[in-house]
Amino acid sequence: MQTDTGFSDFSSQCISRVEQALEKQLPSTAIEPARLHEAMRYATFNGGKRVRPILVYASGLACQSAPERLDMAACAVELIHSYSLVHDDLPAMDNDDLRRGKPTCHRAYDEATAILVGDALQSLAFRLLAETQAELAADTRLQMVSLLATASGSRGMAGGQAMDIDAVDRDLSLPELEIMHIHKTGALIRASVQLGALAAGAGEQQLRLLRRYATAVGLAFQVQDDILDITGDTDTLGKTQGKDAAANKPTYPGLLGLDGARQKAQELLDEALDALVDFGAEADQLRHLARYVVQRVH
Repeated sequence: MQTDTGFSDFSSQCISRVEQALEKQLPSTAIEPARLHEAMRYATFNGGKRVRPILVYASGLACQSAPERLDMAACAVELIHSYSLVHDDLPAMDNDDLRRGKPTCHRAYDEATAILVGDALQSLAFRLLAETQAELAADTRLQMVSLLATASGSRGMAGGQAMDIDAVDRDLSLPELEIMHIHKTGALIRASVQLGALAAGAGEQQLRLLRRYATAVGLAFQVQDDILDITGDTDTLGKTQGKDAAANKPTYPGLLGLDGARQKAQELLDEALDALVDFGAEADQLRHLARYVVQRVH
């Protein structure tokens, strides 16, 4: 993983690396309870973009880390992300039938299994951070566990989902919408960047700049998601197009208009890139990733 590698090659290497690590860490379907383990693998190996693991590797690279120091952090954030999608898709939440072009976990299996899949993936994420990183100091591992727990809980992703549910049929201001998405989508993206930096032994100044970068990228990711919910199609998106509008959820295009949302995404991209001005070429993959977030079509 060299800084002069094109982003497409870099992201492919990251995806291959994290999926090999996940293959080793997820329980085998030969072990009981076999159906649960099968469903955990179904939910994890389902064609995801692996943006969060790529952020871990790119952040670690920006801080000049060897990639093997980053593998378990990359696995952990993807397991948390996968669990959140399984639970988000449940009938009590978003009630969706498709995820990445395939039946959602509760459709492929059943609701009870899907709930347990989410629980088990979350538990595994924290075990990997706590137990399987002998090359990292114990206090670093503890800091990483605390960081991911905060990003996943009521002050992060779970809290953002609660805000999202409460916001249905309500008119939110732009600051209120941003606070919701700083929690729901942005918290795990910020954690991904910070976990990579912590595993790399980054200093406080580097962490501060990378937090600023990650906050902008996390919001940009959600703005583009909202745009694609309007402009995309179900086959390309791999999930039901127009779902947020049909559910009367507040979105950036709904608040700013489609052109205004696109302008907001560009402003956030500019802010993310500005946060990296003190980094050299070693942060180029973070720069490429920020551009990808606002240019993607699914």
